[in-house]
Amino acid sequence: MGSTVCAAVRAADDLKLVGTFDAGDDLGDLGGAAVAVEFSVPDATVDNVVHCLSRGVHVVVGTTGWDAAALDRVRGEIDRARHDDGSDLGVLIAPNFAIGALLMMSFARTAARFYESVEIVELHHPQKVDAPSGTAARTAQLIAAARDEAGLGPVPDATTSDPGGARGADIDGIHVHGVRLRGYIAHQEVLFGADGEGLTVRHDSFDRVSFMPGVLAGVRGVAAHPGLTVGLEHYLGLD
Repeated sequence: MGSTVCAAVRAADDLKLVGTFDAGDDLGDLGGAAVAVEFSVPDATVDNVVHCLSRGVHVVVGTTGWDAAALDRVRGEIDRARHDDGSDLGVLIAPNFAIGALLMMSFARTAARFYESVEIVELHHPQKVDAPSGTAARTAQLIAAARDEAGLGPVPDATTSDPGGARGADIDGIHVHGVRLRGYIAHQEVLFGADGEGLTVRHDSFDRVSFMPGVLAGVRGVAAHPGLTVGLEHYLGLD
């Protein structure tokens, strides 16, 4: 993802790549960048974001695996840090940058109030270190909130014995199943069911270039959105 982002920035007429950093590099002053794009691993991402903020740099984050404590730490750092011109800094944490994936989540949230049953299956390459994916977790949260607003009860499930965890993760009452397969990049389907019918909403990223329009939209928009934003949909009017 990092090298693909660098290529996309180089190809953009309105952006300039001023530095690249890999695992173990000293981030220093970040080459005088206005915006840093952070794609690393969950164990490193929080410290990387805090470092960027301490240097007065806006941050666009594609690393998933964030929890409430990590988000609170970033919010605290944003409150303390300032850009060189004294303005507030912005941080965008996006579980997914593919426009199609954002639409898939939006469609799933719309459909959620109409169906009694729903489950999520996410499929990724075997080098992915976190499960479920950030996109799947975010989708489950959006669906659960929509169901609550619609007054729907728990998803029906008569399972009482599952010693091997075959029913997958439970995120806000929504079951999420993770698949890791060689040859895959990033894929997700949301399965809805009601008496006599089903609806599947699916998105597939076959190449990492599918994420680049969203990454560049984040880079261009983060300075205009001070504070912490979780989800690129808030920049694109899909919220």
